[in-house]
Amino acid sequence: MVCNVVVLISGSGSNLQALIDSCAHDDNPARIVAVISNRDDAYGLQRAQQAGIASRVLDHKPYAGREAFDAALIETIDAHQPDLVVLAGFMRILSPGFVKHYNGRLINIHPSLLPRHKGLHTHQRALEAGDHEHGCSVHFVTEELDGGPLVVQAVLPITPADTPEHLADRVHLLEHRIYPLAVRWFAEGRLRLSAQGAMLDGQPLPACGHVIRT
Repeated sequence: MVCNVVVLISGSGSNLQALIDSCAHDDNPARIVAVISNRDDAYGLQRAQQAGIASRVLDHKPYAGREAFDAALIETIDAHQPDLVVLAGFMRILSPGFVKHYNGRLINIHPSLLPRHKGLHTHQRALEAGDHEHGCSVHFVTEELDGGPLVVQAVLPITPADTPEHLADRVHLLEHRIYPLAVRWFAEGRLRLSAQGAMLDGQPLPACGHVIRT
């Protein structure tokens, strides 16, 4: 069974590219059917076009508010009949109605080891906090910002030489590894969201998700 995936972006789309590359393998049941951006200058749109994937710009600025934009976004997404919606650098806070509409089939990646460092500037904050480890997290999206059940985390040690920029580069490499993994798990029917939280192969994942140390 093919799993139809819609990816939402706002920027360069490096995680989108990792997903495109992963989905190109014949044994991967995930298929990206559309890429939607709220910015017409997002380089990720070119990545989609180069891969022959349908793309669409839906600018949020003409809409009266978040709910109105999200309603239009739902209509645009649902035209592609997605099984999974993937946030890949989509820089919008989603309304509760949007999150409920895609409950259990909406995932996000965040550049920190959640629940630490929710929000922005995670690499600088990890260094300022004196953290010994840092990384990234894939999670199901709920109404709590960056607070949904964790699926998988990739962990790396922070070194004395790390700057926010260098740490960001190191974490990006891990993002490109674990996001395709989580999407594939979902597409294969192995990953689901239940009342108990994130489930992998029918078993509840720990609160930190599946952890990969590098």
